[in-house]
Amino acid sequence: MAGTSFFETIAQRDRMVVSCGLLLVIGLSWAYLLTGAGTMEEMGGMFMPMSPEIWTPGHALLMFVMWAVMMAAMMLPSAFPMILFYAMVDRNRRVKSGQSSGPRTSVFAGGYLICWLAFSLFAVTLQYALKKATLLSRMMETTSVILAAAIFVAAGIYQFTPLKQACLRNCRSPLDFVVNHWREGRLGALIMGIEHGIYCTGCCWMLMLLLFVGGVMNLAWISGIAILILVEKFMPLGHWIGKAAGIVLILWGIGVFIGRLQLPS
Repeated sequence: MAGTSFFETIAQRDRMVVSCGLLLVIGLSWAYLLTGAGTMEEMGGMFMPMSPEIWTPGHALLMFVMWAVMMAAMMLPSAFPMILFYAMVDRNRRVKSGQSSGPRTSVFAGGYLICWLAFSLFAVTLQYALKKATLLSRMMETTSVILAAAIFVAAGIYQFTPLKQACLRNCRSPLDFVVNHWREGRLGALIMGIEHGIYCTGCCWMLMLLLFVGGVMNLAWISGIAILILVEKFMPLGHWIGKAAGIVLILWGIGVFIGRLQLPS
């Protein structure tokens, strides 16, 4: 009993350390977004998102950092249960086999974030292309009603695709993911983190493109999308709520397009 209590104490300590680390990263990421660190400029007494007409390498790097931090703020809360579950399973396996402790959970989380860093690079490239084509305002939202409608409809349709549903199933069940994808060692932890990150990116990437409609640094849109992702992954009927959101997005896009047609020429 004493040994069991000792190992339970270690496991609880590990979960506490992992939880505190994740909460710290999530809190700092949201603080960065709330302050708009380096991405805001004062206009008419108010601070607005900054998007200069000519991009410099420094500004491109700043935009990449902004996207990377935004992805961490939005996606780490939804990955929280998976990371904690991995930490628990890894700790139990190492205790039973007498292996020494190591930073495998942080390696797993790092692998997960690698996928969202890759998406951030894609998003910055897309942002630059839209800016170059004069389809993005200084507020970092699309100036094309047709493009906005297309993004709404595409994001809505994607909610019903087999790829979306397959990725969502893996995101909703940490147990199934660990059972089907377990790998030993730090390299295994990295590969598992990347695999989970791929599923998560596949699940949510189209929803992230909605930021180009509402504004890349629009906190209301960022929060709304993050909440939808949490609901999809954790609510008992989350997959059905996601499909309902898909219908709303499709109708929203159609409404935006019809509204454009009714505008006087």
